[in-house]
Amino acid sequence: MSIDDATPKEWNAVNMNSSEKNESTWSTKVIADVVNETFKDINNPSHYNSGDVECIDGIKSSLSKEEFEGYLHGNIIKYVWRFRYKGGVKDLRKAEWYLKKLIEEIENVGSKS
Repeated sequence: MSIDDATPKEWNAVNMNSSEKNESTWSTKVIADVVNETFKDINNPSHYNSGDVECIDGIKSSLSKEEFEGYLHGNIIKYVWRFRYKGGVKDLRKAEWYLKKLIEEIENVGSKS
């Protein structure tokens, strides 16, 4: 079950008192679990960790500063481009992850100057 499967009625039920909820609505815990699992898949997917080096760190160390920023930028474009047709909100979260990483890279370079 995905967080994207929740209906507006189910989302509204999360904000209601537990006495007002009925059995057909999602509990706050269920939604929190889905959100946590979604972010885990986006922020630290197990298939990108091998040994002591995370994939993104290996990519960064094999590229120049400009190439790595281009790599991040390209992934932002890719995930925003396809979100309506493939991954929905999950693709937007991935684009957000790459955008934050790009901002972090640019800020770190600026702070070292």
